[in-house]
Amino acid sequence: MKCLGIDIGGSGIKGAVVDVASGELVSERLRVPTPDPSTPAAVAAAVAELVSQFDWQGPIGCGFPAIIRNGVAKSAANIDAGWIDTDVGMLLKQSTGCPCLVINDADAAGLAEMRFGSGKGRNGTVIVITIGTGLGSAFFNDGVLFPNTELGHLRLKTGPAERYASAAVRKKEDLSWKAWSKRLNKFFAQVERLFSPELIIIGGGISRKHDKFFSYLDIRAELLPAQLRNQAGIVGAACRAAERLK
Repeated sequence: MKCLGIDIGGSGIKGAVVDVASGELVSERLRVPTPDPSTPAAVAAAVAELVSQFDWQGPIGCGFPAIIRNGVAKSAANIDAGWIDTDVGMLLKQSTGCPCLVINDADAAGLAEMRFGSGKGRNGTVIVITIGTGLGSAFFNDGVLFPNTELGHLRLKTGPAERYASAAVRKKEDLSWKAWSKRLNKFFAQVERLFSPELIIIGGGISRKHDKFFSYLDIRAELLPAQLRNQAGIVGAACRAAERLK
């Protein structure tokens, strides 16, 4: 079965058609900028524009940067606060004309990594951390997702972890890999103290540069780079939609 996956991020909205049996993209991955301001109406229009480029008429899976409960956003991480309490699934269905299932973006990426990537076949406690505009997280125990963990909002002395240690912060403050890794270590110390994971998977586009910073990380758990990288959110969202929108 094929399904269109969409990944809404703080800077870009990406999509591709996915073969959900293999996790492979069967179309070109397309991208449009995330509108600024990223209001519900503006983002819905951008998603509709992206979907039209695929000439797509079937179900859509969408990863969205928020706590998602039954398709409704209950937070707004790195996106306009007007999304809070918006039925994201219904809004995107109206804008695209297609049935749409919405899931937290990091949860979508985690599902893809557990099914097709570095977490495949792994039991115990596995945490996938996506590093980009923010710090996303997906928490699994024996392969079962515990949704909406949002560990990037753990409080450090300076405030939420993602405002201190995200890839966007590294770039903005022009931090060296070593200096940035010291910040990540403070975040991971909290994660390990609370959850004692056996495996931590680092996802997002930064995972392709893992050789530049993994050696600086002081983590007790096994540490692996994601295999699906920036495609993970698209793949995971498509797979979840294929399962739930039959």
